[in-house]
Amino acid sequence: MRKPDYNRRVVVTGMGVVSPIGNDLDTVWGNLANGRSGIGEITHFDTTPYEHKAGGEVHDFDITRFWNFKDARRTETTVHFAVASARMAVADAGLEITDANRYDIGVIYGSGGGGQALFISNQEVWHTRGARAVSPFFIANGLVDASSGTIAIETGAKGHNFCPVSACSTGTTAIGEAAEAIRRGDCTAVIAGSAESPLLELVHIGFTNMRGLGTPLPGQSIGTACRPFDRTRDGFILGEGAGALILEDLELARARGARIYAEIVGYGSAADGFDMIAPADRGEGSARAMKMALERWGVPADEIGMINPHGTSTPVGDKCESEAIWAAFGSHTPNVLISATKSMTGHMMGAAGAFEGIATVLSLYNQAVPGTLNYREPDPECNVTIATETVEKPLRYALSNNIGLGGHNAAVIFKHYTGD
Repeated sequence: MRKPDYNRRVVVTGMGVVSPIGNDLDTVWGNLANGRSGIGEITHFDTTPYEHKAGGEVHDFDITRFWNFKDARRTETTVHFAVASARMAVADAGLEITDANRYDIGVIYGSGGGGQALFISNQEVWHTRGARAVSPFFIANGLVDASSGTIAIETGAKGHNFCPVSACSTGTTAIGEAAEAIRRGDCTAVIAGSAESPLLELVHIGFTNMRGLGTPLPGQSIGTACRPFDRTRDGFILGEGAGALILEDLELARARGARIYAEIVGYGSAADGFDMIAPADRGEGSARAMKMALERWGVPADEIGMINPHGTSTPVGDKCESEAIWAAFGSHTPNVLISATKSMTGHMMGAAGAFEGIATVLSLYNQAVPGTLNYREPDPECNVTIATETVEKPLRYALSNNIGLGGHNAAVIFKHYTGD
């Protein structure tokens, strides 16, 4: 443990991803840059009885590439995604976790709902086969913190460890809190991120009854069901996946010759304190989180080149987020390009912030802003500048923003790393 140093610089040295548009960084960036959607018809359960059929499913994923089958079979998909993303991120960073450093390496990895599938499936087992058939492992592996605990076990990281849970802001919260832990001296490096597998029939029914899910445009492909900021938007699409980032002390990363993707230079978190579902008027909680991220480390608002927004494609949500962006950025708002990647992945719920944080880092690293799919009719109530195709442009700073049920708001700012 080291003394706090709030001038300590924190960088991203590795990333791992599991998503509807790919399970490695090159594939994900290629699909983002080329506007390839991962949204299709849900296959995890029979959608015949339901109006809404679109989802962002992960494909070609094999947990045995990352974890032995005996241990993996005790848990469920959320933890599978988490372990895979963490192992990929550690390998990508070239980070060796040994007896010499394991107590200085933390895990801050969350989920919105955790192992809901285990609770649902074991209740079914109880009702159909009796109490003795219920798994003795389901409680420990179904807890929301199963991912952070399992990642520590599987990687050997024995430092600061906890599981943030802030609904759809979970991944962004994990990234921000990981940076703060390094600055506080709790860790020298952190495996940060989040995972979610919400494509469950019961969850689908719940969001349907909440009237939150979107429908494709008439006569168009199912991939048009998610239309962030478009005038015709009518709801979000459930997606699944995970993301992990390795955050490190800059000086230590330099000393070991690590590749540096970006620097994290801002983090803000704020509550609406308003409603469990509806956002606060004019997105004021989200605006405060973004302002806090800007002000914490003195990032000039007029140097933010792009925002990866929450951008779920809900009528009220996108309007309020647009108002929040105006409140945070004022007259600079029209100059900020909005890259709403949920248009390609759907809403990965608790995993959204981690995936979108990775997408934002990749944008800075590649100096390009991916376009937003399905944006055809501008909405005057969402008066922000939407990138409709990939734009190559110099980017110094980029912000990733998320808004969660319960009024949880979080934002992180990344800076293009130039070696200075």
